[in-house]
Amino acid sequence: MKRFRKGSLYFFIPLSDMKDFDKRFLAESDDTGRFIVKSLVTGKKYYVEPIDDGQRTEWGDLNPATKKLEGDYGMKHRGAVSEKDSLITKENGFENIVTLKPGESPTDYIERLDKKYEAEMVSAS
Repeated sequence: MKRFRKGSLYFFIPLSDMKDFDKRFLAESDDTGRFIVKSLVTGKKYYVEPIDDGQRTEWGDLNPATKKLEGDYGMKHRGAVSEKDSLITKENGFENIVTLKPGESPTDYIERLDKKYEAEMVSAS
């Protein structure tokens, strides 16, 4: 498995239907950045989880009077999870785990992969 870099996305395909896992995976998705894409063509589900290495720029509220940054939101509202908090693991039943490079689109990758699966399905029938 590759090392994670700031801004990288962790991508995988599950082996089985995981409805209970889906609920846990999508819990607080505004803060975690996790989302699921289900193909209408192949029926496959693709899970995407942004990974953050913890190195963040400071952000908060700009005080107009002092021109200083105030408020420390810490690790809240990051839109990503740390590597240790990742739910996408072989222990959770996933295989074909792929780490995309920073800036690479997960939806584009999913589209290309799904077209490959679709072609395999057509050639098999």
